[in-house]
Amino acid sequence: MTTALVTGAAGFVGANLTRRLVANGHEAHVLVRAESRTWRIDDLARDVTRHEVDLEDAAGVLRAVEAARAEWIFHLAARGAYAWQADAGEILRTNVVGTANMIDAAARAGFGAFVNAGTSSEYGPKDHAPREDEALAPSSAYAVAKASATMLCTLFGRESGDRVLTLRLYSVFGPWEEPGRLLPNLIVHGLAGRLPALADPGAAHDFVHVDDVVDAFLRAAAGGPVEPGSVFNVGSGVQTTIGEAVSVARRVLGVEAEPRWGTMEPRPWDTAVWVADRGRIGHALGWAPMHTFEEGFRRQAEWFRARPQLLPLYERLANERTAVAASAAGDSP
Repeated sequence: MTTALVTGAAGFVGANLTRRLVANGHEAHVLVRAESRTWRIDDLARDVTRHEVDLEDAAGVLRAVEAARAEWIFHLAARGAYAWQADAGEILRTNVVGTANMIDAAARAGFGAFVNAGTSSEYGPKDHAPREDEALAPSSAYAVAKASATMLCTLFGRESGDRVLTLRLYSVFGPWEEPGRLLPNLIVHGLAGRLPALADPGAAHDFVHVDDVVDAFLRAAAGGPVEPGSVFNVGSGVQTTIGEAVSVARRVLGVEAEPRWGTMEPRPWDTAVWVADRGRIGHALGWAPMHTFEEGFRRQAEWFRARPQLLPLYERLANERTAVAASAAGDSP
């Protein structure tokens, strides 16, 4: 049994990682903010040790990390990945200051592996699958903040010689995914025979199933030797357009309604090319995704079918976040 600490455990990927740690018999500690919505992990209350602290509170972070005495630290807490999280100050404080505080606390407390969650957004728009050593061109406050966090972790790893890695995640999907995102919206609406508002069918994503992503985190913590400070892309290596995703959803869910393209405002991050080069992580950690997009989507749909009580929650939160995102866009210069 290994002791692990997960920041951002109340979020989508963090909750899935925490659940896997518990299922595998590890001792799990979770670090969450007092105001976090913890509906994804409330049923794990007896199985994890919870530490309430804001990542901007350096002293509080240090106390939590020292109390956990974790061999593995998984740093997934983030702000700004979604359109309804638009405050640049909050984005920078959570992702940059928060990461710096976690690094300092880990160095003081000691650890075996520190795995940071990065994002493919750090690369910015590309016309190809970028390699990890390619120059970054972040095009949003969130991407800038995450790129800065990755650089801090890389510097920390290289200077200390410790096992510090960053996983640049592509479009993760699966159980407990964030309400308001494309695939949960397709499923929640599709189970009722409808389709949600849709943007550009040509916008592309590299969808990677959350179970595969959790596998990558565990390999990053406990796999073979790697260069301290290394960065690895975590994606399927296969590009799927929104049009293709909607076709899969209609087929899997039996939706006869026709898509109404352009009924959602285009998003600034939409691009016709978005795909991972996963060669480095395959070579260094032996990781490869096990799920195709359609297989993963079918599993996600079945997960929702088995939990009908979550459908109203997903609809309500999606509506709330759409309204917040629209308000934020209206306030923008």
